[in-house]
Amino acid sequence: MRLLLDTHIFLWYITNDVKLPGKFVDAIRDPANEVFLSVVSQWEITIKCDLGRLTLPQTPDIYFPAERRRHRIKSLDITEGSVNKLSGLPAIHRDPFDRMLVSQALAEGLTLITVDPDIPKYPAAIF
Repeated sequence: MRLLLDTHIFLWYITNDVKLPGKFVDAIRDPANEVFLSVVSQWEITIKCDLGRLTLPQTPDIYFPAERRRHRIKSLDITEGSVNKLSGLPAIHRDPFDRMLVSQALAEGLTLITVDPDIPKYPAAIF
C-alpha cells in the first residue's frame, strides 16, 4: 500500500504519542508499504512553529527532514497535477493544508492516514 501521512500522524509517530492508533503504527512500519510525507506538512509545521503554536527540539528545517529520513518516510513534492485536483474538491474542509493533502492523495493514488473526522468525507482513499 502507498500511504500518505497527515501532519498530525507524522508528529504523533515520531514522538511515540499514545494518541496514534496501533494499526497506524503497524502500517507505517510495514516494509511492504511505501510511506510518504508531503512538503505540505513541512510547510504547515514551519508556520505553526513560527506562530509559536508548536515547539520542536530543533528548527523545522533541520528536525523535519531528519525525522522523515530516520523513519524511512519518503518526501512528496507538490505537483501541478496535485494542485489541479483542488478545483474539483467539495468545500468540506476549511484547512488548506488538509485540502492539499487530499488532492495529493487523489493525484498520486495514495491512501491518506488521518484521524481528522472531515477528511473521510472526500473521495480519497483513507486508512
